[in-house]
Amino acid sequence: MTLQKRATVISSSVAALLTIIKLTVGIASGSVAVLASAVDSVLDFFVSIFNYFAIQNSEKPADEVFNYGRGKVEALASVIEGTIITISGLYLLYQAIQKAISGEVSSYLGVSLIVMVISLIITVALVIYLNKVARKTNSMVIKADSLHYKTDVYTNGAVLVSLILINFTGYEIIDVLVGGGISIYIIYSAYELIKDGVLVLLDRSVDEEIVTNIKSIIKSEKVVNTYHLLKTREAGHQTFVDVHLVFDCLITLMNAHNVSDSIERKIRKLDKNRDWIITIHLDPYDDSIINHEH
Repeated sequence: MTLQKRATVISSSVAALLTIIKLTVGIASGSVAVLASAVDSVLDFFVSIFNYFAIQNSEKPADEVFNYGRGKVEALASVIEGTIITISGLYLLYQAIQKAISGEVSSYLGVSLIVMVISLIITVALVIYLNKVARKTNSMVIKADSLHYKTDVYTNGAVLVSLILINFTGYEIIDVLVGGGISIYIIYSAYELIKDGVLVLLDRSVDEEIVTNIKSIIKSEKVVNTYHLLKTREAGHQTFVDVHLVFDCLITLMNAHNVSDSIERKIRKLDKNRDWIITIHLDPYDDSIINHEH
């Protein structure tokens, strides 16, 4: 099992555990903030399961049907995950409004406090683990999962504070305000997931810093006269780089090929956690105008 898959199994197991605990206490106590956190954990569980299958598909090698592999499955999963989170945020906002109207009173505050403290500790540990995996694998799905659970840290903390305040003041409006605030924050965080996923699906170029470094590597090769049509994009754990290099027309094909190999090796060293797919076209003269016309 790959590191990415193991991370999704662990995150889904944690989400399942937190779901059972929070739902039980949330329903018993009537706290909309605890119930909001419970619903979020339910979605966490299903999203993590979905992410497992997304990663499993994205890791399949290229074939005759999918010539470039299935790396974009991760971006698609990020968009779907963001959409699900948005729906859950809207539902939680509805729950907060309903409690404000009905005037329902929370109970079992002591038990709720203990549950939220435990949830906060577990979620913080999970986020630290997912961040570590995301840095090692550069997986968009794991990054999305990490961001998702990071919002859970904030929401669990907010719920904990609201329960403490209600316990000391008796003002139920605090529960309503915190529950509503959490829902709005969840919707906001989902927007970032959806945006990042859509940009990958639209073949956005990689970070500007990486592109600048690639340009510097190409310019450092003295036998390369110039270059054009430099293109980059990402799909899952893969990073694609395409470029046309212009050499003196008298250079041997072997020498030009060796130079392009050297450039490839240097590009791969920019980030060894990435799976680089580099395609270099060798030109005997600058045909950039012709290429742009077509």
